[in-house]
Amino acid sequence: MIKRAAALLLLFLVTGVASAQERDVVVTGGWLFASTSNARVRNPGILIRAGKILRVGGDLSIAAADAERVQVADTETVVPGFFDLHAHYAMDLFGAGRKDETVAYPPLFIANGVTSTFPAGEMDPNDMRALRVRIENGEVVGPRLMNSGPYFGTARPNWNPEITREQIYAEIDHWAEMGIKGIKTKGITPDELKAVIERAHFHGLSVTGHLDSGNRNSVNPRDAVIMGIDRIEHFMGGDAFVADKSAYASYQDMTFDTPAFKKIAALFITHHAYFDATLSTYGMYGAKDTVLTNYFAGDERRFLTPYMRDVLAKRPARNNNVQFEKIYYVKRKEIKAFFDAGGGDLMTLGTDHPSWGTWFTPFSAAREMYAYSASGVPNWQILKIATINSARAMGFGDRLGTIEAGKWADLVVLRGNPLQDIKRVRNPRVVIKAGRIYDPSALLKSAEGKIGPASAADTAVWAPTPRTRRGSPPGQ
Repeated sequence: MIKRAAALLLLFLVTGVASAQERDVVVTGGWLFASTSNARVRNPGILIRAGKILRVGGDLSIAAADAERVQVADTETVVPGFFDLHAHYAMDLFGAGRKDETVAYPPLFIANGVTSTFPAGEMDPNDMRALRVRIENGEVVGPRLMNSGPYFGTARPNWNPEITREQIYAEIDHWAEMGIKGIKTKGITPDELKAVIERAHFHGLSVTGHLDSGNRNSVNPRDAVIMGIDRIEHFMGGDAFVADKSAYASYQDMTFDTPAFKKIAALFITHHAYFDATLSTYGMYGAKDTVLTNYFAGDERRFLTPYMRDVLAKRPARNNNVQFEKIYYVKRKEIKAFFDAGGGDLMTLGTDHPSWGTWFTPFSAAREMYAYSASGVPNWQILKIATINSARAMGFGDRLGTIEAGKWADLVVLRGNPLQDIKRVRNPRVVIKAGRIYDPSALLKSAEGKIGPASAADTAVWAPTPRTRRGSPPGQ
């Protein structure tokens, strides 16, 4: 009880909102982009009660006398909370395998307006489930954590290549009982993927996949869409991917004014399959297009412990991944082509930034939106990609993703007009999650010096056993 009380007191000190008593919140002034249309309108006033949006406009005088009030400036815009569908909490600080970061990342997501996350494969699913419970109990500040459980496929450490359909069913039954909301597949065979989709959908869970070209008994995204998968990561695949080359080798020379691309785009639209492009991560592994480097949130290394900063300062800089740099510019053309083909409502936001200590996932949603804008996708569409599209892709479109009466109260107050300049999504002034008001600057400050070991004696927990990866570049 003492430990829980201390945690609740810390929550109050950081956010300015007592967690023991939910109060009404009234948001007035400024502008509103509700993700229900393509336009920004004058904010008619928003009333939040018990973590839910009770009214948008109308008579707000029913608010309780002690309601918290957020006054939005005439230069500011209220938008729904952002949803990152490929939000890796994992990082590899010592080149010895990834570890989920569960201390600084949760408040950093909120500080960046990311109010919902799907990790897309967890290194320690039990630890991540425990983090979700702590967030839900109000013990720590963090986003809605839609647990993914372990990877299904060779991306999972010690994946059994002889796994049976019955064993896949049993595993999914277990993780569904543990409260996961979706499954990430990677390095999976066609038969295994069919079993995952069948059992996941039995439990009402979504399935996404980092797939390949069809070579070496892998799965082309085209075939996964026909199987009924809900979402595809990275590459749309299709007939342009040939079975004697990997997806990366096929993709780096792709063009999109072709029958093959038009065919795969039409297949996604017909089957209502979502595409999670994870655009910016490829640019960050390459020579770092200035469209991304200009988006660093100051020096992100300030969130590392002093010991970890010293360790990284002595290491040589990471080499650029030439293939990823090339793919980044190809991918920018792909997402614009898919948007032009009518796929805008099926594009989602995923960052896929497992960290080596230079940049961190919670800051990457803004970078991803910036890269989309540089690709020629309209800003109004990008805001929908980051909100309602991503919510619908996870099966939460009736509760999240727009600012409407009846929805869960996740909102972000941005400085400026993001429809004119998408860079306004960076550095929000206020974030509201589940009706609770957060000060991003205070949360950023609270996370400084928290990532990584405090001393050499603590490095063991940050150097887990390396996992076996079959032909997969860093990241993803």
